[in-house]
Amino acid sequence: MARTVIESKSKTVVIGFDEPFCVIGERINPTGRKRLAAELEAGDFSTVEADALEQVACGAMVLDVNAGVVYNSNPDPNETEPPLMRRMIELVQGLVDVPLCIDSSVPGALEAGLDAAEGRPLLNSVTGEEERLEAILPLVRKYNVPVVAISNDDTGISEDPEVRFAVARKIVERAADHGIPAHDIVVDPLVMPVGAMATAGRQVFALVRKLRTELGVNTTCGASNISFGLPHRHGVSMAFLPMAIGAGMTSAIMNPTRAGEMEAIHAANLLMDHDPNGAAWIGFARVLESMKAGASFAEAQAAAAAGSGRRGRRGGRRGRSA
Repeated sequence: MARTVIESKSKTVVIGFDEPFCVIGERINPTGRKRLAAELEAGDFSTVEADALEQVACGAMVLDVNAGVVYNSNPDPNETEPPLMRRMIELVQGLVDVPLCIDSSVPGALEAGLDAAEGRPLLNSVTGEEERLEAILPLVRKYNVPVVAISNDDTGISEDPEVRFAVARKIVERAADHGIPAHDIVVDPLVMPVGAMATAGRQVFALVRKLRTELGVNTTCGASNISFGLPHRHGVSMAFLPMAIGAGMTSAIMNPTRAGEMEAIHAANLLMDHDPNGAAWIGFARVLESMKAGASFAEAQAAAAAGSGRRGRRGGRRGRSA
């Protein structure tokens, strides 16, 4: 059974087939966020700080940190991104105790993040492209960290799920050549938008099952991709996440501040028997009750966490109505 261990200085998170679904917070990423990009270029990290604290308060178990800003003053990310990544990693791990996911397309930025990170972060990412394999796998080996493996290669992203599976197998095999075990590979099978490809949902569920049974690896995805371009995207994501968990997906890079999607994950953990005695679901039910009374999601989460130690666990899985 694959167990991918990710650590901060003080906390360990395990991604695994029999573990609770791992929520990797996606918000610390300037892609498509012009205001955040401008703040980072100006040396303003207030939004990064707020996003880090809010995501953890809302239930993120790991935080993705992406420093992919193209500066107006210097458009070369190979020069600007490594020092920015280092500063962001140091800042975020000084604010929260959860493990981090270091996210960049720039190898120098990945190494800067690895050098600054405490514990055992997740590296995001390697692909099946030859240049990327040769640049990233030695870093994974050198720092002894797990890595996200994205199922595209020099030919691009295939719509054929069998081709994407073959790319994942190639990455796992090449990683083994570097002494990197399969349990340290977290495969992203690439979720296609269901609005553009009607079979996208069925494709990814089948791929996740195959990755689990044939390669024995954990999996992740950009959860919002499935609903891209559709109306009422959160409704689609709320359906997709439990179905993906049921198919065997073990983590997702997503926005944990969306209460409905987090509710779906807690319910799926309960149904998959990944929530002993229903404790996490019961706690989340209290969050929803607080929200009905007017609290924000983050406020309700924080209040539930603060009160759980005093109240303790009450009853078993069916001992309290959600």
